[in-house]
Amino acid sequence: MFAIIDLFSGFGEKLTRVTERWIPDAWIVCMILTAISIVLAVFGAGATPQEAVMAWGGGMWLLLELAMQFTIALVASHAIVSSPPIYRLLDRLASMPNPERPLQAVALMCCYSIFTGYLNWALTIVASALFIPFICRHNPRTDIRILIVAAYLGICTVWHGGLSASAPLILATPGNPLLAPATGSAVVDRLIPVTETLFNSFNIIYMLVISMVAIVAVVTLHPRRNPVTLSPEQAEALLPKLPEPEGLTSMSPRRHMDRFQGWILLAVVLILYPLGYNIFTHPDGLAAGFGANWTINAYNVVFLSAALALHGRPESLLKVIPHGVVTASGVILQFPFYAGIFGVMNNTGLGFWLGELFVSISTTGTYPLIVYCYSGFVNLFVPSGGSKWLIEAPYLLPAAKELGVSVVTTVLAYGYGDSTSNLIQPFWALPILTVTRVRFGDVLGYTFLVGAILFFTTVVFMLMIPAQL
Repeated sequence: MFAIIDLFSGFGEKLTRVTERWIPDAWIVCMILTAISIVLAVFGAGATPQEAVMAWGGGMWLLLELAMQFTIALVASHAIVSSPPIYRLLDRLASMPNPERPLQAVALMCCYSIFTGYLNWALTIVASALFIPFICRHNPRTDIRILIVAAYLGICTVWHGGLSASAPLILATPGNPLLAPATGSAVVDRLIPVTETLFNSFNIIYMLVISMVAIVAVVTLHPRRNPVTLSPEQAEALLPKLPEPEGLTSMSPRRHMDRFQGWILLAVVLILYPLGYNIFTHPDGLAAGFGANWTINAYNVVFLSAALALHGRPESLLKVIPHGVVTASGVILQFPFYAGIFGVMNNTGLGFWLGELFVSISTTGTYPLIVYCYSGFVNLFVPSGGSKWLIEAPYLLPAAKELGVSVVTTVLAYGYGDSTSNLIQPFWALPILTVTRVRFGDVLGYTFLVGAILFFTTVVFMLMIPAQL
């Protein structure tokens, strides 16, 4: 048994050495994917080079609202983790594993990332990134590369079947583009609440199984000899910075207003009240109100309110916000470039051509598997579950209906594919890489192996999933 574990871990080490040499910076990967998408649009979808380039330029600024939603989610999550109560909680949590047993620290990081990933995609990215320095400080023998892979699990396993899953939330949002498009006919004929998708028994079982498989795979990868670790000084340098209280020597009227906690209370009430009102006064009851109103914006409402409440004073929150922006900087920079690829997919017929290519080889029994693979492939080019769903749903859902596959089955298969392929896509790893100052190529060998295991596990589930959930 130990020989097999050593073989698996050694193979991950060798593969990582290759990726360290050959895989460039995450932004370069983005530009390579841009070039591939343009080539596919020209030689696959039949667009002219002029049309492909103009489609890319036209798409670059189409997703600014979504980009701002994602940025707020990341910054608010960073503010939560950088608050004094959560800082103390993470420090205590990181001290629980035995420092002489690094596998315990890896298992803790896996569980933490998966738990936060189920709650919210932005929370898991930022909270897991900022938890790594705490783990390293208390567990100095733990390999930093394996910790990064463990921290990345939440966005690669459970997020698109969890509470912040973009595609199911879009289907549950009143007036969404699939139910009420600006032009053309509707793709779906009714709102589909999260009680039918995210809380479906099949999805819950899949979440549990894929989580356990991922944890075992990552723990097994930890090298038994010569781990790459951080020194105590390096770990301390990576820790999030708590806001330092200012001296009270000069309490001018401005300082009194800056420290007044009533502003926090006012902001929390203004942010939370409309969401709470819409949920609790829904004519069909509380469950229906939650399903109809639990959207991407609702998540941002909750996390902004939590950040405000945990900091307590305006000055404390305002001091940590710039650090959150730094953590989100890679996403802010690269989002317009991936939006350009979105434009190529959406405006040259490339997305439709790829969809037809995959759907043409489908049957009722294999359609969920085809959707899973297709979603994972497109995620390499457009790593945004929500915007990508708006590209794919207009042809995936009609094809599903023709084959006798339900919307729920299709959206779950889509979500699983969107999650798994994140393991070989650097975009959502950027906050983790920014905090740890590690390149994606340094961990890609390990993430690739974990992704392969999760892929084959999910293939079994996709062959078992009922066509009509």
